[in-house]
Amino acid sequence: MFVFDPPADRYFGAQVRRLLARLPALEGGVIRVEARGRLRGAGGAIHAGAFLRQRRIAFDRNLSRDGAEFGRIFVHEVAHFAWIRLSNARRRSWEDLLREEMARGALGELGWSAEWRKEGLEPVDLHGRTRRWREYVCESFCDTAAWCFAPLANHPEFTLAGRWRRRRRDWFAHFLVTKRMSI
Repeated sequence: MFVFDPPADRYFGAQVRRLLARLPALEGGVIRVEARGRLRGAGGAIHAGAFLRQRRIAFDRNLSRDGAEFGRIFVHEVAHFAWIRLSNARRRSWEDLLREEMARGALGELGWSAEWRKEGLEPVDLHGRTRRWREYVCESFCDTAAWCFAPLANHPEFTLAGRWRRRRRDWFAHFLVTKRMSI
């Protein structure tokens, strides 16, 4: 399922094999895992990036120094592949969960990639399902997957209140854990 370039296997191979035991059963094509130095995204330095069409994930090799943080980021990146395979009905169900949270005043998120997008939303984004909204929804899904499945109980980026976390965990249990996760 995962093919490593030589540096990635040395840096991350054993960690990935342990993480796979924590995830729902995965099914899908091969994803190439690469180790790189100094990854950059639109906003500056990043830890990793998923390239969905190319079916690869690039990680900053410095993540190998922190196994728990690598686990959180690995699961987040794998979740991007799962997100694009979900049916429209399941993605809309996740959106509905997030809309309800926002309507009820839920603050915080389960990762910075969702948090900064959430903070930038305007009411028109929710109602119009703009690109900003859809990007937030995807990142929230991926951050929540990382919170659910990575071996990290606490993290400074886990700022969403417990009651909302439980609802999200229940959603994942209903829609993903009882089934295979297509990636």
